Amino acid sequence: MSTARVPTHIIVSALLRRVNDAGGMAVVLARGDGDAGGVLMLVSERGQDVRALERGIDAAGRDALIVTAVVGDSAAADPRAITDYWQRRRARDPDLWVVELDIVQAERFAAQILSLD
Repeated sequence: MSTARVPTHIIVSALLRRVNDAGGMAVVLARGDGDAGGVLMLVSERGQDVRALERGIDAAGRDALIVTAVVGDSAAADPRAITDYWQRRRARDPDLWVVELDIVQAERFAAQILSLD
């Protein structure tokens, strides 16, 4: 039995709309393949504690949001580190979408849209 996959551009659009409607900020930093590209989410709250999240598989074999990079909230953290990270990922995978979310409980919004919760 085949399961229809929702095109990535619709997932990204829904994520942007939900976050912006909730008073947060969501923008696309890089567009990938509209139908089947992966989504790398850079999440923070008021620009602090930036994390990169992607859909992945957890230890139990279930779909989950996986933290793939973290830039701490200290003033000493290199502000270019997360940009360098996503640009390296994008260079290896031009189909990858990169979306920045700045909202309280960004992981919750991402999990709801990606149907992981």
